[in-house]
Amino acid sequence: MAFAPMGPETSFFVVLDQHRASLLASLTTGGGKPEGGDMRLASSSEVLASIENVIQDIVVSLARNEAPVFTIDNRTSWENIKFEDSVGLQMASHCTTRKIKSDSPKSVKNFALILKILSMIYKLVQSNTYATKRDIYYTDSQLFGSQTVVDNIINDISCMLKVPRRSLHILSTSKGLIAGNLRFIEEDGTKVHCTCGTTLISLDFTDLVTDAKFLLIVEKDATFQRLLDDNFCNKMSPCIMVTGKGVPDLNTRLFVKKLWDTFHIPIFTLVDADPHGIEIMCIYKYGSMAMSFEAHNLTVPAIRWLGLLPSDLKRLNIPKETLIPLTKQDQMKLDSILKRPYVTCQPFWRKEMEIMADSKMKAEIQALTFLSSDYLSRVYLPNKLKFGGWI
Repeated sequence: MAFAPMGPETSFFVVLDQHRASLLASLTTGGGKPEGGDMRLASSSEVLASIENVIQDIVVSLARNEAPVFTIDNRTSWENIKFEDSVGLQMASHCTTRKIKSDSPKSVKNFALILKILSMIYKLVQSNTYATKRDIYYTDSQLFGSQTVVDNIINDISCMLKVPRRSLHILSTSKGLIAGNLRFIEEDGTKVHCTCGTTLISLDFTDLVTDAKFLLIVEKDATFQRLLDDNFCNKMSPCIMVTGKGVPDLNTRLFVKKLWDTFHIPIFTLVDADPHGIEIMCIYKYGSMAMSFEAHNLTVPAIRWLGLLPSDLKRLNIPKETLIPLTKQDQMKLDSILKRPYVTCQPFWRKEMEIMADSKMKAEIQALTFLSSDYLSRVYLPNKLKFGGWI
């Protein structure tokens, strides 16, 4: 059953429909679905076998009277990252590695923690049960020291075993929200209609159904909630809105990727006109260095930047007193992004970032309220969507 039409007339979506047609055409000329389009999880037997191989290597080292070592691809060096515009940032096939030695004072604790979490993962997979990263941390919070330590080790294990993180039976606690013209059935049989309000993003679902014309990724929860208060989803129906509440968690990225692979509808980002907002948009579009080993499951290079564009600030005569000077950290972040390999294939993005760098100013989406309290939902976004104001 289709969703009941509530939004603008069909003519409003002409440019959006043309954009979608061009996206579909690029997929066809590229030989169908982009590489890695299907999110294949490693089977339980594959994960167990991989862990057993790691343990066997440790036993062999001990039998030889050698100190066991974990060898892990170095995920913190741009030298190990390659860029493909159809995938984004991914690990190079031959990259430098780092060794975590059991006989080194600097790494012996990390070696022990990896071994401990490997043991926990093995039990989870073997019993077909799941735990959150938070659950892992609280099994021995004093030993781990911080949640960040656990998060990094889990990513290292996923990279070392060469299996998607979700296959380890360790889940992230979802923080992302979704609203709009989408429905699905959760694992327990619950039917979810996202038109009825915000829904916490989960990956335990089947039977996704939508007739949305576009998906809007909103950087911040406050902006997402304001758009809901302004009834944006109904006024622009059929559409879907998602927020990762800042830097997106794994579940939000997987969900956006799933929507793209399933429906191939245009996806746009609405972020602050600052280096942090651009960084978040790049994570959705091209991925992150830290998770580059799983890029095929997470990136959507078809994403477009809808706003807030630095060039919009001058075009809309946003007063300078509502803008914020770039901090030293902002300037360093902006310089870093401008040096990344994907910027060369995005000249319009580069131009916008250069405008920001030259002005030495940034702006939050809320700067638009200077024009009117509902300018974002009533004028800015509808005009951008109707006339193709994205890059």
